[in-house]
Formats: sequence, structure tokens, C-alpha cells
Amino acid sequence: MRITIVTLFPELVDAVVGQGVLGRALQAGVASVRALQLRDFATDKHRSVDDNPAGGGAGMVLRVDVVAAAVRAAIAAADDVLAAETQVFFLDARGPVFDQHVARGLAGRVRHLVLVCGRYEGFDHRAFGLHYGVPTGLLSIGDLVLTGGELSALVVTDAVVRLLPGALGNDQSAIDESHAEDGLLEHRHYTRPVRFEGQGIPAVLLSGDHKKIAQARAKDGLLLTRALRPDLFVRRRRLKAREKLLGDARVASLDPDPT
Repeated sequence: MRITIVTLFPELVDAVVGQGVLGRALQAGVASVRALQLRDFATDKHRSVDDNPAGGGAGMVLRVDVVAAAVRAAIAAADDVLAAETQVFFLDARGPVFDQHVARGLAGRVRHLVLVCGRYEGFDHRAFGLHYGVPTGLLSIGDLVLTGGELSALVVTDAVVRLLPGALGNDQSAIDESHAEDGLLEHRHYTRPVRFEGQGIPAVLLSGDHKKIAQARAKDGLLLTRALRPDLFVRRRRLKAREKLLGDARVASLDPDPT
């Protein structure tokens, strides 16, 4: 996958994408990330990318001509990628909320992802409706407003790249986690020391019985989702065999073991 982030602050993007799991995935060739300087597409000597809002008001608005030129240049740079395998998103607080389902969809079908970062009061609205020859849309990372779209673009980049084959040390890690295909939160985890300040690891995890461990983890995911995210619990993918665990007292709890 290729990811192009159109931004006024390429250095912000570069400082993040080279780190940790994401950085190792890029080094391994799983994906590539390019930061494209929006100011390079300005048309005046001052390299202006914004202007006063029509009709008056506070702040500045990103110019439609500059944004359009940058997006089209980003698309043209990957001329070997089919239009159907390209996706352009304008990062905007009014967009649909990005989640794990969207991330999985992008990881599975997109070869070139273009993320356009807003700034100031946002984009000239006309930028959204222009013809780019590829699928376009708005996207946000939640019901909040940031100073710019760079952090949102980096969240999307990280969430999508880690789902690509070879990005993680163990691809199973992207399956057994919160917000995976079943829509549940992940079970609780423990590690050494076995006892710490009066709390111990649940006995079932030390039993060596992998069937009981799997059942305990499945039940814990259900219980956590019901308690912490009832909205997700209602929308979960219904699996009858797993739901029976909720009322099965024989399945061990993953509460910390008291001393």
C-alpha cells in the first residue's frame, strides 16, 4: 500500500511514521508513506494556501485551487494504481467517524490512500465535489476538533498499516484484539510478576489448560464489552456459542486473583 499525506507540515508526519511498529513495517516494504507539501501547489510568490472566508467571519480557509492541484498530483504520482484501488479522504470534523471496520476495509481493498489534512477553518467546500477520477470522501477520528488533520491522518495510517500482512510480528495479533471482526473488546491481559501489591494473575491463566483459557478469555471479552461499551455489546456480531459463556459459572473469571 502507498499512503500519501497532503499537509502543510511534512516534518510532523516524517517524525512519526519512522517509529515503532509502523516504522518497521515501512522499512520492510509492507507500505510506503509520502508527505506531500500543500504549499508547493500555491500559485503566488508568497506560496499562499488560504484566504479569507467568503461572506466574512473568523479564521482562514484553504483555497480550492491549491487543494485540488495537490490532490490531483498525489493521484497522478501513482499512475500504475487503478482508480478503483485508490481512495482520497479529506480529514474533516464533519466526516464519518473512522473505526476498525473502516480500517479493515481500506487494508483489504486500497493500494493508494490519499489523506488530505485540513487546517484553519477547513477546506473550501468546493474541493469535495470536484472530479478527481477516484473515490473521495470525508473522514474524522471522532467528535472533536483538532488544529489540523495531521494527527488524524497519522491515526488512520497507523491503524491501516498494522492490518497489512507482515506489518506485525504475528499477524494473529490483528485478529485477537479489541474491535476485531466480532465487534467486542479484547479480554484482559496479565504478565509477570505473578503477584503484585496484593493482586495475582487469574489461576486459569496459569493452569496450562488452553481450552479453559480460551473460554475464560472469550467470556471476559463479552463481560468487558457489556460493562464498558454497551453500545458495542448491542451491535456485536452474535455468536450463540460464545454468548452461552455469559451465564456459565463453570468458566473462570479473569479478575485479578486476590492474595
